[in-house]
Amino acid sequence: MKNIYARLCDEIKNKKLVLATIVSTKGSSPQVPGVSALFSDKGLLTGTLGGGIMEARAEEKALGSLQTGRSSLDRFELYADITSEAEAICGGEATILFDAQPADHEITFQEMVRSLNDRKPGILATHIQLTDDRIQKLSRSWIEKSEIFGEEAEKQNIPFREKTKQAFTTGKPVFSKNVYLEPQFPFSHLVIAGAGHVGQAVAHIGYLLDFEVTVIDDRPEFANKEIVPEADHIIVEDIGQAIDEMPKTADTYIVIVTRGHSHDADALKACIRSDVAYIGMIGSGRKIALMREKFIELGWSTAPQFDRVFAPIGIDIQSKTVQEIAVSIAAELVQVRNQVQNSMEAEK
Repeated sequence: MKNIYARLCDEIKNKKLVLATIVSTKGSSPQVPGVSALFSDKGLLTGTLGGGIMEARAEEKALGSLQTGRSSLDRFELYADITSEAEAICGGEATILFDAQPADHEITFQEMVRSLNDRKPGILATHIQLTDDRIQKLSRSWIEKSEIFGEEAEKQNIPFREKTKQAFTTGKPVFSKNVYLEPQFPFSHLVIAGAGHVGQAVAHIGYLLDFEVTVIDDRPEFANKEIVPEADHIIVEDIGQAIDEMPKTADTYIVIVTRGHSHDADALKACIRSDVAYIGMIGSGRKIALMREKFIELGWSTAPQFDRVFAPIGIDIQSKTVQEIAVSIAAELVQVRNQVQNSMEAEK
């Protein structure tokens, strides 16, 4: 997975690092609370704090923290005049937590990464011990969702329980002087049936869009790390069987772009009755119409079930090339994902 904490766990044994996280903002700022960047003695390693002047100033601070080994909580003002060439003019401020000893919390980070890999969300709690506005100690803990809610959870002594519930329910970090509560969720799962040219391009864009990408194909010469290097998981077996056997949740997005109609049909049969967020299938209008008729006639799906499939797949941008087709599919995935997330927020 592409979570910055997974990268931290990979690098922490070999490099001295500083983890910088925006914990609060006021007014306009180039990024929002919860974004993080990882710095080594070479500068920015991964992540972003928004780029520009603020990130440059944060990098300078991080390099200083590498030398001193001291963590800090720093406020960056972004109120410079528009004529300034050296300062940010967003008109707000950002408070950034610099963890100069992330190795001290390696076990917590590993526990969180394991939970997210198992698709279990939770809260990363950072407790900040301040003396005269200077950090004396940072401690971190990982709290899974099951520990936050429910009757058994109520019996556990979790500090800041109500704020923890607030962070998880809203999906937004909560920061006070002594604690920073950061909700962490698994990436939406993008399943690509078919590792041909379109599948490869969709896998690449899906990676850039922060999906957890699984590619399925029965041809090992296509389904391998050299062909789809950004895939988090590669499954080499019968496509229909693989989709039938895999977990399918409300956060699963299935893109069917196999090499032929029969493979498309097998993949669709394996998921059309499931309660996933998205199913899209490539093909002409005629192909889709014929397949719809067959599915309903043979009892493989109901008409409403088939009609929720995005087919032909992708937003109509008059795409012609493989890359354009992949962009149209990716745009539709983002559109649906945002609709799902907005709907969930509206229900909270």
